[in-house]
Amino acid sequence: MAAKNITSERDRETTERRILDTIGQMISENGFEKIGINAVATQSGVSKILIYRYFGSVEGLMATYIRQHDFWINFPQELPERDKLPEYLKQMFRSQIEQLRSNPTLRRLHRWELSSDNEIIVRLREQRENAGMQRIKRISELTGYPLKELEVLASVLTASITYLVMLEEFCPVYNGIPLNNNSGWEQITQGIDSLIDKVFQV
Repeated sequence: MAAKNITSERDRETTERRILDTIGQMISENGFEKIGINAVATQSGVSKILIYRYFGSVEGLMATYIRQHDFWINFPQELPERDKLPEYLKQMFRSQIEQLRSNPTLRRLHRWELSSDNEIIVRLREQRENAGMQRIKRISELTGYPLKELEVLASVLTASITYLVMLEEFCPVYNGIPLNNNSGWEQITQGIDSLIDKVFQV
């Protein structure tokens, strides 16, 4: 009986992964507008009954996909010791840039979020906000740096990165920085590194 349950769990994991992969492909190709339960069932080869059973609704399926791919919700919360914190932060922002630049589906997700205010988006923002504030509070406690100043610094950096990555497709140069070239992004990351060093007085 136990072996049967393990097999069933593995089958469910495989099926869920197939459905979520299908959602990712559909978003990448057509955005969010054409996603419906019938289209997902047809493209994934999974019955609507199973999709409803596993995710409750197409909205539940979308919420699961977004939670699994949102950078800030999934970035580890553990912080290093104080002396290693600047390098940790530099790598964190580099990772955000690399993930957004390499994943067109995530860029579509952010554009969709900017033009939507449904329940999925509200929950996503709440989760992201909670994860972000936990991290900022821990950094403030670890460094003694004022919390309100860290909130501004984190907001400016994370929002700027997201905006510039989305702008890259439509605006090749921004303030003299070539967004459509890796050299431009290296300039941005070096600037962020320098700012972090100055803020945390390395």
